[in-house]
Amino acid sequence: MDAVLHIPAGERGLIRVFALDMPPEQTRFLREPGALAQVLGVEEINLDQVEIFPISDLEELGLAGYLTQGCAVPADQLRGDHARLSSLSGHVLLIRSRAFGGVETYLTPARQITLIGAYGEDQTQWAGTSLHSDSAKPYSASHLSPRANRSKARRIGASIFAVVMLLLLILLSTLVGWP
Repeated sequence: MDAVLHIPAGERGLIRVFALDMPPEQTRFLREPGALAQVLGVEEINLDQVEIFPISDLEELGLAGYLTQGCAVPADQLRGDHARLSSLSGHVLLIRSRAFGGVETYLTPARQITLIGAYGEDQTQWAGTSLHSDSAKPYSASHLSPRANRSKARRIGASIFAVVMLLLLILLSTLVGWP
C-alpha cells in the first residue's frame, strides 16, 4: 500500500481493519516486538492493542460479527462494508487507536497490508445532568462539634455495652438456672 494513513493525536475509539496478503509464517512473525512497527513504518506500536488472526478462526461468526459482538462496533457502521468483510480470507490485522498512545502517527504499510476500513467502537456517554439540590452542594451537611461527636459516640458505645451485658445475663440465667 503506497498511501500514507494519518492517525491524529488523541484519537480514540477507532478500530482499523487490514487484510494481510502474506503467508502464515510471516503473520506469526508480526507478533514479535518491533516487526509490526517496521512493516507499518512507525517507531513503535502497543501490541496489546493489536490483533492478528486467521479469519477461519471466527467460523460462522465471521469478521463482521466479530467486530459487532466482540469489538462493540455498531452494526450500522458495517452495512456498507459487510460484503467486503465477508469476502475476506486469510489473516487480518485489527489495530485500535490506543496502539499509537495518543501520539500523531503516519502509517506507511507494506504492500502486503491493505486497509479495509476504520470503524468506531460504541462509546459510553458519561455526561449527565447537573445536580441542583441543596444537598448536592459541597459542605452542605450539618456538622457536629467535636464535643458533640464524642458524646454521641459514648452514647452509642454505652448502648451496645448494655445490650451485650443484657444478653450475657439472659444466657447465664438460662444455663445456670439463676433466677
